[in-house]
Amino acid sequence: MSVRVEDAPSQNAVVTVSLPAVEEFGSRLQALGWVTDLFVGGSAATGDYRPHVSDLDLVALVTGPVDLERTKLLTALHRDLDAGIAAGLKLGCAYVDRARLDACARHPTWTHGSLVQRIVSGVARAELVRHGYAVFGRSPRAVLPAMSDEDVRSAVRAELTGYWTWALHRPWIWLDRDIADLGLTSMARARHTLATGELLNKTRAVEQVAAPAWLIEQLRARREGKDDVSPRWRTALIAWRDTRRTIAHARRQPRRSTP
Repeated sequence: MSVRVEDAPSQNAVVTVSLPAVEEFGSRLQALGWVTDLFVGGSAATGDYRPHVSDLDLVALVTGPVDLERTKLLTALHRDLDAGIAAGLKLGCAYVDRARLDACARHPTWTHGSLVQRIVSGVARAELVRHGYAVFGRSPRAVLPAMSDEDVRSAVRAELTGYWTWALHRPWIWLDRDIADLGLTSMARARHTLATGELLNKTRAVEQVAAPAWLIEQLRARREGKDDVSPRWRTALIAWRDTRRTIAHARRQPRRSTP
C-alpha cells in the first residue's frame, strides 16, 4: 500500500491510497464499458485507512440503470474479488446512475457480501467532495456540488435523526460490539462536526469518545486491529446513552445561517 497526499480546494487534503485490490477493481469496472467514473471516499480518502479494519468506500458512476443483467455481472465481479485479491478488505461500492445524482435516490450498493439499495449519505458526499479522489474518470469535485460547513452539519443531523434515532429505539442491537464501537466513534465525530463544520476521521474520533479511559484504550486497540474485548453490557449501555445525549444535543442546537 502506498500513500500520496495532494492539495484540494478549500484547504482539504486528499490522501491517495494505492491498493492493488482497488486498482484491479477499477480496471475491471472500466472494461465493462458503462462505468464512467470511480471515486474513493471514507477512510481511504481521509488518510485514516487501516487494512482489514476499515471499510473501502467507493462510488462508481454508471450510464443508465443497473438492470438485472448488470446486477448479475457486478455480483459475480465482487464475489470473485472478495474471494481473491480483496479478501478481508471490506470493499464496498455504490453504483450511481449519472442521471440520478440527487441525494435522496437509492442506488445498488455492494456491501458485506451482497447488493442492496442505499442512498449515498450526506456525510459520504461530504467526504467525497472534501477528500475524495478518482481511481479513473473525473474528480468527485467536478461531479458533486460543493458543501459548506452548514451543509455538512445538516448531513450529520440527518444521520443522527435518521439511522441513529432508529438504532436508539432498538437497544438490543447495541450488544453487538461493532454497533457499540461505531456508535461511540460516530457520536464523537458528530459532535465535532456540529461544533466546527469539519469532518473528523475515526482514529482521531476515538480520542474524543465520551467514555471511560479503559474503554477508550480498548477502542484504540481495536482501531489498530487488535482483538481487545470490552464488557458487553457495560459497553452497550455507555454507547446507547452517549447516542441519546448527542441526538438530544443536535435537536436543541440552532441552525447557523450560511454566509
